[in-house]
Amino acid sequence: MGEVTFTFVGTGDPLGSGGRLHTCFHVAAPSGRFLVDCGATTMTGLKREGIDRNAIEAILVTHLHGDHIGGIPYFVLDAQLVAKRTAPLVIAGPPGLADRLRRAMDVMFPGLSDVEQRFEIRIVELEAGRRTAVGPVDVTPFEVVHACGDPPYALRLEVDGRTLAYSGDTEWTDALIDVARDANLFVCESYFYEKEIPNHLDYRTLWAHRDELECDRLVITHMSEDMLSRLSEVELEPAADGKRIVV
Repeated sequence: MGEVTFTFVGTGDPLGSGGRLHTCFHVAAPSGRFLVDCGATTMTGLKREGIDRNAIEAILVTHLHGDHIGGIPYFVLDAQLVAKRTAPLVIAGPPGLADRLRRAMDVMFPGLSDVEQRFEIRIVELEAGRRTAVGPVDVTPFEVVHACGDPPYALRLEVDGRTLAYSGDTEWTDALIDVARDANLFVCESYFYEKEIPNHLDYRTLWAHRDELECDRLVITHMSEDMLSRLSEVELEPAADGKRIVV
């Protein structure tokens, strides 16, 4: 059992607060490599970090907003035209993923969804609560609270004896307790410092529930300008673009 490296490729909110890129995490494990979310700026982040795109076997999606899936059409286009990919690619996420992705590809590049790629693309729509093998990782999705037109998920990921967890975008829900339980790393959104709004989690609410989250390490992400301006006041570890954690 070797090391698992978690790279924060993008840690920003939808509006690029603090100059951060949209959400994307890269996981490199002995058994394979995969992305968690693929926001619109993902290609910039992958190239900035020197990550081999062809080595990525799967893209796991928490929900179907552009700052979490908007980079997939660019990833596919790059794989076809630049990276000359031949290996299969699995894209897995909530119900509705196949239709939303097809439409997104054709809005950005009309006809792209009908282009015959040099590599197989397999779409997997995950069922909440059901553990599913996706490429090198076992994924268990938990439905959370975030209006996006289709079910939003937090993800619990098991790879090479490690457990990684990610909240996706959500307001507080007790499902996060199950997602984070015994995880080696739990990455959780913290959009505002103390302002409570629907569909998102603020730092004060997260801190109030910290003792319920039985994880080894908790890192906050997806921060607004308000949250970023108050990092000196927080006790939890913040993410940053390019940050790497070896689990």
